[in-house]
Amino acid sequence: MTTNLIIYVGAPEGYEAVQDVMHCFGKTEHVPALQKTIESHLEQATALLDASMKVRISDGMVRSAPELRVISCATTGSDHIERAELNRRKIPVHTLREDPELLQNITPAAELSWALVLASARRLAPALMHTAGGQWNREEFPGLMLNGRQLGLIGCGRIGGWMSRYGHAFGMNVVGYDPHIDPWPAGIERLTIEQVFETSDVISIHVHLSEETRGLVSPDLIQRVKRGAILINTSRGGIADETSILRALESGQLGAAGLDVLEGEPDIGDHPLVAYARKHDNLLITPHCGGFSPDAVRRVCHRAAEKILPYLDND
Repeated sequence: MTTNLIIYVGAPEGYEAVQDVMHCFGKTEHVPALQKTIESHLEQATALLDASMKVRISDGMVRSAPELRVISCATTGSDHIERAELNRRKIPVHTLREDPELLQNITPAAELSWALVLASARRLAPALMHTAGGQWNREEFPGLMLNGRQLGLIGCGRIGGWMSRYGHAFGMNVVGYDPHIDPWPAGIERLTIEQVFETSDVISIHVHLSEETRGLVSPDLIQRVKRGAILINTSRGGIADETSILRALESGQLGAAGLDVLEGEPDIGDHPLVAYARKHDNLLITPHCGGFSPDAVRRVCHRAAEKILPYLDND
């Protein structure tokens, strides 16, 4: 009798959901998001359920996993997984992009994006530090009133749609760029990407990382922003040119930025933007936690586990 081994990488809440699905179909193991640990466990695994994205899954790791039949990601992205060996062996990689109806009401990423908008507009982090230090001088923290301002969306799909709702609720004019949306969503004025950057007070990026979108937010676009604009990126670090973001923050062309993603994450100890954020209060960086909410994690991990079932031995 064949024993299926499903290894899970991610938060404990997700592991509970995976166990609920897999309890009759094999053994499940919760593996820490460490390169060598995942590599050693993958050698015997039938399936990998990745809800972490912290460790790159290389062709060599797949080559050393002769029993591997499927990888299911409880995320929309999978750019941390190399594909040459998987494609050679015809091993599928499933992601949540296959589940638009489920994702439609998974809102933590949009909510964090909006939290970064508010925190940047109201200089929330330095204001908190100010009072924690025993001071009380509100004149040091003038806030940007969002009512009547323009919110520009790069990507007008699921998360962009939620951001549009939030923007309208705050009295903002909402514009957007997205060459792949049809029909065009109501409530968002359609502009070119250049027009979005030139006219918006807040610009928020919500696109998947692909060969098409890598470097989409170019140095030229960042140079076009209205002086003092706020830039939000909770998608992927590779979508926006980070050197240009840093220069724009230093010059004041960008008034503030809120980032939940960085190129090269999670190895960010020497990242120039992190170094800048240590000494300046107009850059907020969070650790790619936009999609992390225990209730949401349970739902997406349950669905990701269901996708593994057809690849398992049931005898």
